[in-house]
Amino acid sequence: MTFNKPQTLKSIADLVGARYVGQADFAVLGTNEIHRVRTGDIVFVNHPKYYDKALNSAATVILIDREVACPQGKALIISDDPFRDFNLINTHFTRIYNFAEQLHDIEVGDDSQIHPSVVIGNDVKIGKNCIIFPNVVLGDRTVIGDNVIIQSGTVLGGDAFYYRKLNGNFDRLISVGNVVIEDNVEIGNNCTIDRGVTDSTVIGEGSVLDNQIQIGHDTIIGKKVLIASQTGIAGCCIIEDEVTIWGQVGMASGVRVENGTVLLAKCGVNRDLKKGTYFGPIAEEFKQYLRKEVKLKNL
Repeated sequence: MTFNKPQTLKSIADLVGARYVGQADFAVLGTNEIHRVRTGDIVFVNHPKYYDKALNSAATVILIDREVACPQGKALIISDDPFRDFNLINTHFTRIYNFAEQLHDIEVGDDSQIHPSVVIGNDVKIGKNCIIFPNVVLGDRTVIGDNVIIQSGTVLGGDAFYYRKLNGNFDRLISVGNVVIEDNVEIGNNCTIDRGVTDSTVIGEGSVLDNQIQIGHDTIIGKKVLIASQTGIAGCCIIEDEVTIWGQVGMASGVRVENGTVLLAKCGVNRDLKKGTYFGPIAEEFKQYLRKEVKLKNL
């Protein structure tokens, strides 16, 4: 999330009632989750296991639960609960409507057809020559390009599945990002694409999604990707251009699949994959998988 105007380290620390390490007028441009963080962003970390990753990331400000050595050129905000304060910062700068208020700051391009039953949140942009079928839901800040088709029952911009365990209950990291659908995308029936926690979940130009597909927060789907039904892709994944994903593929969070890869049906992806064709509950190169099956059969 990028702030409407730059903030200062002191103003953000004052907002959450925390100490800071760094110059009071140190510029802060926004917030981001660790997988999408950029220079000028705040990132939060609340476990020593991830301190190094956060401190050495592109983030300029680290919202952290313990004072540590501050890397050169960066700043710290010391909080007793970084998760809570990250939510506080995000919701201070991005209002959460949850369809309770219909302000409807909507832009719709020429020749787009939107069924009357479609539910549209606030600050939504829809391009030219789109077709949006009955019972589609478009969450706040969703951006849809030109020549996009969205079939019935699909939900774009639901909350991210991102929780921590707190006092025996699940505490949500509030989603203030959005969904971006680029030009010439087709999305089937009953798909669900979660908005980013602090950034955009992106479906690249020319990609085609079958029915009943789940795509998690902050995932980036490249151009001309083909995804068959009942595929589940977790958050923060990167699917490069012209990847083909067949039915019931499951993908763990934070993995990258290289350009031109083919994932055969029911493939389980738990790591980054180089270009190739993969199969199996723990994805392995398809020819290797077949050779293994032949050897097992001949035992």
